[in-house]
Amino acid sequence: MEPSKGLEYLQKGKFEEAAKSLESMIEADPENPVHYINFGNLLSAVHEHEKAIQFFDKALSLDENAVVAYYGAGIACYHLEEFSKSAKLFQEALKGGLQDSDTHFMTGMSFVSLGEHKLAFPYLMRAIELNDQDHEALFQFGLCQARTGDIDSASTTFEKVIERDETHADAWYNLGVTYSYFDKNADALKAFQSALDIQPDHYLAGNGKRNIESKNTNH
Repeated sequence: MEPSKGLEYLQKGKFEEAAKSLESMIEADPENPVHYINFGNLLSAVHEHEKAIQFFDKALSLDENAVVAYYGAGIACYHLEEFSKSAKLFQEALKGGLQDSDTHFMTGMSFVSLGEHKLAFPYLMRAIELNDQDHEALFQFGLCQARTGDIDSASTTFEKVIERDETHADAWYNLGVTYSYFDKNADALKAFQSALDIQPDHYLAGNGKRNIESKNTNH
């Protein structure tokens, strides 16, 4: 088997073949951090996140500037819900020069998961600056704006998400919340209904709709 096939197998989702190939690459060239990073990525892909971290650590012991290993370890820690660790690892990746949208997004999401919305804010903002097609990053940025008290800006952001993806039920729901905050009850009702049209079991949207309807009844 060609050792160079390992990455190709990994990209095609042929995990067993990839593992055999990557093992042979590590045996042939045990001082090369790239092989350990690829094996870590393979283990993450099959949800063996704790084992994956060992391989990323090995890569970093061979080359402390292997920034992709910081990112890979960050992803593994994020899946293990070790958000403080993942935030630090993603920040190390950024410091090392991995300045892409995904790394900023995952740093932001680590802080969101810790409830640190102010810390998340600049990372999510940078993620959408680097990739304005990332609807999920834009949506999370809107949530961050809302949670840090800027409801007006959050409302505008949720509107932008819906312009790009009108089937985003959670964006419709959160837009409804911002409308009801400003007592735009008719608009809020429409937004909650749009969320329910897309996702009929959207519990929060159903709740929001009932609240507005009961307000209207009581007036």
